Amino acid sequence: MMLTNRQNALVYGIGVTASYSYSSAFKFFAYANLIACALSVVSLFMASIFCHTAINPTRYFGMFIHDLIITVLLMAGCSAATAIGFVGKYGVSQAGWLPLCDHFVKFCNRGSAATMLSYLSVVFYMVLTVISANKSRQIQV
Repeated sequence: MMLTNRQNALVYGIGVTASYSYSSAFKFFAYANLIACALSVVSLFMASIFCHTAINPTRYFGMFIHDLIITVLLMAGCSAATAIGFVGKYGVSQAGWLPLCDHFVKFCNRGSAATMLSYLSVVFYMVLTVISANKSRQIQV
């Protein structure tokens, strides 16, 4: 959703384009979600292999580390997008930054929706991390 987020608008009589690629925070957010998606597919593949073999609790520790890394990556991306989104929506009067969401409504709405969906994925990955941590506690040394 964020990778295709782009809008053209007239701001004070000047044609301006808003795109996720103009902000390093939005690029980090988009690529973090892309990496998390790819690693989720790998995780799904590995979990399907694990379910066909004998249950070995040591494999759950690897899944725990995997889930933890994805959770942290998603949280970092969401934080970056939220910070820049806040500046875009409300501005920072002390720094002289004006809010831009008045001019780029579609861009801001799509960015907000992408960020909310990403926060939802953070919650799901937190649950997965807790589940895999609980399963990895069953390792007998």
